[in-house]
Amino acid sequence: MKSYGFVKVAAAVPTVHVANPKANVIQLENLINQAAAQGVRAVVFPELCITGYTCGDLFEKPLLLDCAEEALADLLRRTAKKDVVFLVGLPVRAASALLNAAAVCYKGEILGIVPKTYLPNYAEFYEQRWFTSAGQWAGTEVTLCGQTVPAGTDLLFKTAGYTFGVEICEDVWAVVPLSSQAALQGAEIIFNLSASNALTGKHAYVRQLVAQQSARLLSGYVYASCGFGESTTDVVFGGNALICENGTLLAASKRFSLEPQLITSELDVERLQNERQKNTSFRADSSHETAAPYETILINQPEITVKNLTRTISPTPFVPNGAALHDNCEEIFNIQTTALATRLTKAGISTVTVGISGGLDSTLALLVCAKTFDKLNLPRKNIVGVTMPGFGTTDRTYKNALALMKNLGVTQREISIQKACRQHFADIGHNEKKKDVTYENAQARERTQILMDVANQTGGIVVGTGDLSELALGWATYNGDHMSMYGVNAGIPKTLVRSLVSWVAAYESDKKTNAVLQDIIDTPISPELLPADKKGNIAQKTEDLVGPYELHDFFLFYFLRHGFGPAKIYFLARQAFGNKFTAVEIKKWLKVFFRRFFAQQFKRSCLPDGPKVGSVGLSPRGDWRMPSDAESSIWLNEVEKL
Repeated sequence: MKSYGFVKVAAAVPTVHVANPKANVIQLENLINQAAAQGVRAVVFPELCITGYTCGDLFEKPLLLDCAEEALADLLRRTAKKDVVFLVGLPVRAASALLNAAAVCYKGEILGIVPKTYLPNYAEFYEQRWFTSAGQWAGTEVTLCGQTVPAGTDLLFKTAGYTFGVEICEDVWAVVPLSSQAALQGAEIIFNLSASNALTGKHAYVRQLVAQQSARLLSGYVYASCGFGESTTDVVFGGNALICENGTLLAASKRFSLEPQLITSELDVERLQNERQKNTSFRADSSHETAAPYETILINQPEITVKNLTRTISPTPFVPNGAALHDNCEEIFNIQTTALATRLTKAGISTVTVGISGGLDSTLALLVCAKTFDKLNLPRKNIVGVTMPGFGTTDRTYKNALALMKNLGVTQREISIQKACRQHFADIGHNEKKKDVTYENAQARERTQILMDVANQTGGIVVGTGDLSELALGWATYNGDHMSMYGVNAGIPKTLVRSLVSWVAAYESDKKTNAVLQDIIDTPISPELLPADKKGNIAQKTEDLVGPYELHDFFLFYFLRHGFGPAKIYFLARQAFGNKFTAVEIKKWLKVFFRRFFAQQFKRSCLPDGPKVGSVGLSPRGDWRMPSDAESSIWLNEVEKL
């Protein structure tokens, strides 16, 4: 697919000349030319932009209406060779009725006319004085600029890459917005031509309204409201333009600008289609089945290649930016602690056992346990932290594990696994010098056995430490660290684990604990199952073996959350990471991701219980049901073609 499912759209705010259509058309043409030059596929302008919204009783004058029609005809001629769909607002005569309407235009043709249904006639609005509502108008077509075209609110416009519907200003403020029915009929994008004046507090409400409507419809929503040049006799228009996708604001205009504006972004139509396909609530809404089907107008607009995106693709989709990071970390930490508190309360258990390695995952699990016991008014001494030095344990992680347990006030136990593992090697006839998977996994299983037995001794449960990224890659020893009695980190990817520990260090710890947590954050990720190097440093670094978690979490998010294939994920990764990773590196680790994800499903099929904290989960009882013997060939073949 040339476009990877992306459609570049725009919302334009021209400078308005009230009751001067000829001057307005010059503004519109300039913005249409800009849009076409930027590869925009469709651009929406404000309500009644050809005449100006604030013409008042001049809308009753035939001369203004004639000039508006002539201006549109002139605009069609001027833009006949531009490969961009544009939507403009103007008053349209339909027999004895005058419609406040949107004209959908492409390459010199009017494709359809969509009239406004809800005409505000309260406070500062008097639209019913001049216009007839679409709900009261019985027509199905109009003649405009010498063209007889379909007209009505029940029109869809379909191109090779996207389908859109149209509503005008107040129509989205209605109890049941017209765009709701359009979306159920198949519109993936809604364009709104608006004239919403600026009032204190209203802007925030409009942004919320548009974003929420796009979320409710699982759609793109492109909104353009009029700005500078409209009459300020009684009201002011701020030039509000918004582009939203499924609840997320992608682009917004600069309000109260005295210059024309064109805001653009790419809408991910493939993502929206996938969301609708799996959202049973969207599919279950059968109101469109009883309604008359919308007329679909085909637009012969070719799909174009998308090489770069102007919208931001975050390299860490699991980790929000700015103030949202603090709020999300607090929310997630509360989900984890509440989940564990519920499990302990329901089971009538007041002790837990946690393996403490001095790494990020076990640190987060221990912090969750400490906070949970505080919530339950249980002594932290009931948390048994067990450090189990092995053949690869370094002084750095060992000391951090001990310091963390001491600072948090939990019960400390140290049980070396070396002697037990050597006995086990002798029992099964394995040469200790052979540092293979048996050598590594024996240590992981020995540690799990110790934790399970200590939990039995104390009448508690083993709290697991494994995270979502490890589950995705299968980077866990089957029936070793893969197993526990409750996995508090099961829904948290590695990139988010680091952020959560940083958040706890900043907001939930004293100075001594903070210092330990900071060093743990700076420690390379490792299972420490192979001996340290000659300097005593970690030799076995996970990301050297399976690849950067930053990349794998990115792959995981877009594969599971949005269902994208390797080609699109690769394209998005190139956009998100820039020069941080080369194309060769991204392809290499993408192949590793898909190979491991499919091969390691058997480990995910028997996971312990654990809380889901975000939109992606791998529990076989929740989000992800996949046969362990599913083949990965079609995904790996697509990777090879990149």
